[in-house]
Amino acid sequence: MYNYVSRHVSAFLVQPPMRTLVVLARNMATGDNEEKLFKNRLSKERSPYLLQHASNPVDWYPWGDEAFDKARREDKVIFLSVGYSTCHWCHVMERESFEDEEIGKILNEHFVSIKVDREERPDVDRVYMTFIQATSGGGGWPMSVWLTPDLKPLTGGTYFAPTDRFGRPGFATILKNIASQWTHKKEDMKKRGSAILDALVKNTVVKQTETQPVIGQEAIDTCYHQLKKGYDPQYGGFGDAPKFPQPVNFNFMFRYYDFKQMNVGKSGIAEPKNQKEDPLKDASACHGETSEGSSQEILNMCLHSLKMMAKGGMNDHIGLGFHRYSTDRYWHVPHFEKMLYDQAQLAISYLDAYQLSKDEGLADVARDILTYVDRDLSDTAGGFYSAEDADSLPTQDSQEKKEGAFCVWKEKDLGILLSESLPSKPSLTLAKVFNHHYGVHEYGNVSFDQDPHGELKGQNVLIVRGSVAKTAEHFSLDEETVACALRKSKDILFQKRLQRPKPHLDDKMITAWNGLMLSAYARAGQVLCDDWFTGRAVKAAEFIKQELYDINDKKLYRTAYRQDEKAVSSERPKMISGFVDDYAFLIRGLLDLYEASYDEQWIEWAEALQTTQNKLFWDVDGGGGYFSVGAQDPNILLRLKEDQDGAEPSPNSVSALNLLRLADYLDHESYRDQARTLLNIFHERLQKIPIALPEMTCALINLQSPAKQIFICGGTDEADTKELLEIVHSHFIPNKIIVVTDGNNCEYLSKKLKVLSTLERKQGKATAYVCENYTCTLPVNSPTELERMLTGTK
Repeated sequence: MYNYVSRHVSAFLVQPPMRTLVVLARNMATGDNEEKLFKNRLSKERSPYLLQHASNPVDWYPWGDEAFDKARREDKVIFLSVGYSTCHWCHVMERESFEDEEIGKILNEHFVSIKVDREERPDVDRVYMTFIQATSGGGGWPMSVWLTPDLKPLTGGTYFAPTDRFGRPGFATILKNIASQWTHKKEDMKKRGSAILDALVKNTVVKQTETQPVIGQEAIDTCYHQLKKGYDPQYGGFGDAPKFPQPVNFNFMFRYYDFKQMNVGKSGIAEPKNQKEDPLKDASACHGETSEGSSQEILNMCLHSLKMMAKGGMNDHIGLGFHRYSTDRYWHVPHFEKMLYDQAQLAISYLDAYQLSKDEGLADVARDILTYVDRDLSDTAGGFYSAEDADSLPTQDSQEKKEGAFCVWKEKDLGILLSESLPSKPSLTLAKVFNHHYGVHEYGNVSFDQDPHGELKGQNVLIVRGSVAKTAEHFSLDEETVACALRKSKDILFQKRLQRPKPHLDDKMITAWNGLMLSAYARAGQVLCDDWFTGRAVKAAEFIKQELYDINDKKLYRTAYRQDEKAVSSERPKMISGFVDDYAFLIRGLLDLYEASYDEQWIEWAEALQTTQNKLFWDVDGGGGYFSVGAQDPNILLRLKEDQDGAEPSPNSVSALNLLRLADYLDHESYRDQARTLLNIFHERLQKIPIALPEMTCALINLQSPAKQIFICGGTDEADTKELLEIVHSHFIPNKIIVVTDGNNCEYLSKKLKVLSTLERKQGKATAYVCENYTCTLPVNSPTELERMLTGTK
């Protein structure tokens, strides 16, 4: 597809690498103090990203019939600009080009300009990003695409500088060239658009064939070896800089570890040691020498990576939560935006790691993430906001925003703020201890390579390279004194940061991402045995059901918006219908919430949503798999099936696991068959490059492993039931379902699982039944006996 389509793309649209760009203006539209001279129709929209462009001199339209009709009526090329609210380079292009009156005049005269929030309309973004990736081999945002009036792509790229640079045409020149071509070679351009679309359609079909081989163990092992090949043994992570957290890789690796443990038996593999010294101790001690492909090696790679990430600058040591990614291999200098979907998935990765290692430091990282989300990304109604921006004003009087300004520190300022002496050693200040521990330098700790635009010059991104123990040794102090000094210092700096101008908040609430966050809080409630986390998950689920679900049609909406400080905007006629990821991610969240609350309304809703998802998105004609969008919108020219687990898992991957869990919960074998069909649809990808689908490979592991059912007869609020549940949740058992029943709270599941009617308490105590494929061992009613049963010990 790349060779065919690229022949039809104008050569002058090739982009310079981002690292070669000159220093650019950094201001976003939001937060600027100058008087706005323009107000376009985007001012009536609710998306924070669209509202950022409401005062541009460009005559922007939102995606919709008004813009399409104008383009067809006036026979004009459509200029489509796609980005999102916390996108750094989107802000740059807006400042340079879309706020420029001369460029605005060119766009208004020759084009119909459409602005799209990719998070609000992933269907639009996905179609044209497929085109950009096919023609250039890469992609990114802002995405700039020129379309025929009937929405067929002609040419495009990502960021464009406003003027000609480095021998390359600028945005204004490109606009004039395309306008000229449309005037003089219109029919040729229309034919080219049709040819490009035909090629895209032909090359994006994913369908089942009669000769598909069976996939299984080989694909699972291949996924591991492909991941291991990119593993960084020194600093952790999979792949070179820039380093992304990639929680989908941890999901696979932890399941693969468990799978290997089951296959090789309990003997011969040492249990991971509890880390009692420092929860985030040195990398060298974490990454042990082990045999090729051993269970311990698999676990060590993950624990090492997660600990190095937590120690690095990608982790906000003062405000908590994780930034988007690290620009270097050391996890030091991040891209500073914070995305909800990263917080959700990373919290689960750290919870899984805690279950497997019993390392309290990893549990603390998960708690920190969830504390940040509850504090800074939560609406009072219960939903979760989408993101915080990377850019902000360095001071209240600043006119220019800089990336990371909210988070970084100068050494001299820390010396003033942390000037207090330690009681046990008056010659030593908090600053000296803090600066040593977090790698603070007088002239800053960010190299020019990681700061080509000079925004972090003289600044420090906090990063831990040693440990509390090593810092204590360096200053001849005890560890508790150092830990206390660091806590006090962080409290002081947090209060100081609250006085800085905050980054822009994208307060859009996306169903899919709320589903991911729902999973995180529910899993924390289970693993940490903390009802507060479960209660927060329940509040989120109730919010989604109230604001983002049509109970009559049983359909989801994509987004809700904060209307003011106390209300959520719920204008149903204007709301965007949900996409497949909204359904898949929410279903997973509801299944996790049932396993934290044992309120079967959540599993009942999950089944209803699965029925709707199958109706709207399942490919009946192509033999299976889920399209990303429904068939009802004629303006979406491609219906694609996502086949990559990236920053977010593919909805097809999540759905495969959802179907397998629902099959066990509801004794519904057709769901299991559907999961197998889904996996076979992607058989070629899973066989050749399963590293592209690690989350889907988890479903393969599930199918290769015996399904485990854990039934507990007892009241959910009773102490003996909670003791048994605490034992269950202390173990990483990814292929289980768990049902709690006292005979009264399980009406829905009792109709599905006939075995529940045969179970009873023994000796008047809460009683556990551990089963494989619904064949149960003898019941036990003591935590010790249940522990032995789950671990296979005597």
